[in-house]
This record gives sequence, C-alpha cells and structure tokens, in this order.
Amino acid sequence: MREGSGMDFRNGVGADEIAGVDWFKSSASEGVGNCVEVAGLPDGGVAMRNSRDASGPALIFTAAEIRAFLAGAKEGEFDGLCG
Repeated sequence: MREGSGMDFRNGVGADEIAGVDWFKSSASEGVGNCVEVAGLPDGGVAMRNSRDASGPALIFTAAEIRAFLAGAKEGEFDGLCG
C-alpha cells in the first residue's frame, strides 16, 4: 500500500477509483484501444492502466521504479519483448 495526499494506492485498485489524476498515453499509440495509459499520482508515483479497460485494475509504481524502467527502455533493454 502507498499512502499520499490522504489516498491509499494499492496495485490492482480500480483505475476509476484514483480520483483527481489525468490519464494519458504515448503519441506513438495506434489509437485503436490497445494502449497503456499512465497518470501521475500526488505522491510522485505513477499509475498505469490498460486503455481497453479504463475502470479495470491499475498498477502503482514509485517514482524510483518508473525512473529505472524508463532508463532501461531508453537503453533498449526491453526491445526484444515486441518481436
């Protein structure tokens, strides 16, 4: 559980239960409902959801976790995942 600004965030919380955030996706998205959307959280963390299920479960990450993931993505460490 993560606490911040009076809100408790848990992995798997319904994304529609995370109030007061703006969800957005990459401009590289194909725009046909197969997108990962992200939202900044009041405590500096990030929530992620599947755009096909906007009220479905959200994954919650700390700022440090997101920084580490983005650094790896920029270095190409995950390129093999998409064929």
